[in-house]
Amino acid sequence: MLKSIQKRKNRLATQRKARVRSKVSGTAEMPRLTVFKSNKHFYAQAIDDTKGATIASVDGRKMGLKANIEDVKQIAAQMAKNLSAVNVTSVRFDRNGYLYHGVIASFANALREAGIKF
Repeated sequence: MLKSIQKRKNRLATQRKARVRSKVSGTAEMPRLTVFKSNKHFYAQAIDDTKGATIASVDGRKMGLKANIEDVKQIAAQMAKNLSAVNVTSVRFDRNGYLYHGVIASFANALREAGIKF
């Protein structure tokens, strides 16, 4: 791939991420739940933006799970357990610039089924 094309793709991805992030902010009562996915792995963390601290997180790589629809449901179940351990029942979902379909939508739906509101 040409360097100019890759630079444009990176710039557009950064713009998408910033556009979503400008509208979502978390507090201690309702943290921002942000997700990251690579081609192989999936990660999520709940962040209190007032303190700049991570409240709860889950790492699909450490769990030995891939970034596919079936495995992400297990990651979401673990994230719901981690959130309930710190008494968080509702979050603000930050899709991090990703389109809301596939793996991201599966993660969100599994969280809702586990009792997390957003």
